[in-house]
Order: sequence, then structure tokens, then C-alpha cells
Amino acid sequence: MKPFTTEFTLTRDYLAECYDESLPYARKPNVWLPLLAGAGGLYLLIFTSQPTVGGIALLALAVLELAHMRYRRAWWLFRQTMGKNANLQVTLTIDNDGIRTQSTASDTRLAWADIDRVLETEKGLILVQANGAQQYLSKALFTEEQIAQFLALNDQTSGNHDA
Repeated sequence: MKPFTTEFTLTRDYLAECYDESLPYARKPNVWLPLLAGAGGLYLLIFTSQPTVGGIALLALAVLELAHMRYRRAWWLFRQTMGKNANLQVTLTIDNDGIRTQSTASDTRLAWADIDRVLETEKGLILVQANGAQQYLSKALFTEEQIAQFLALNDQTSGNHDA
């Protein structure tokens, strides 16, 4: 890819876009944990003569997990906006080595060889690594030509997995 550098701010709107566009490709929440914890808590409360602390703790865990699943977007955005990178200026550099993001709080690099595939969404690109980790980049940061280069990268990497 042709070397390129741009800057953007990790605002709440950018983070919301990241979450919303990545959600269809994220792991689904495990509904079995709160169901099993709730059933176990009820069992302990109703059918055993043990102290009720264990049953209440399991029921509380189930309610907390269900609330986490219901409000996961708000919870994720809250954690990100309270994090060390919130509202910082980020420098995105794309060169022959890969993609580098720098801010005063962090400096990360993603090598081209580590990118397994590129997923295109309505507003951005999701770079999926071989280990399943995902990096979201908004299309607003790139020209149409650069987006086409990312998608061509996808064709190159997917060809490597067919052999």
C-alpha cells in the first residue's frame, strides 16, 4: 500500500461508530451463563438447607450478566470514554510494514502479515487478525482508492488460505 498518514480524535461518536459497525461480526454473548447461574441460585434457595448466601450470590450474578448483555453497547462506550485514549488525537500511519496508531497514551502496530481478512461495512473496514482480534477503521479516514487497496489486500490474503 502507498504510505499514508492521517489524524483523528477518538470521540464518543467515533467509538459509537466502531461499536455499531463491528457488532454484526462480534462474538455473541453467552446466554447460558446467566441461565445456569439463575437456575443454580434458585435450586440452592429452594431445595437445599444451605445458607442462602450462595443462592443469592448466584442470582445476583445472573441478574448482573443479563444487565450486562442488555446494556452492553452503553457499557462498552462508557468504558472506552473513561479509558486513557478517550478524546485523544490519534495518528494513523499506513506504510509497507503495516498499520500504526499512535497517541500520547498508546502506540500499536499491526503488520500486514497479521491481517487474516478485511471486512467491509457501510461506514468502515474491519481488519481481522489470525487470532480473531479485530481493528475497526472508519472509511471517513480514507479516499476511495485507499479503500480499494484495503479490499484488494483481502483478495491477496484470502488466496493464501485456499491452498
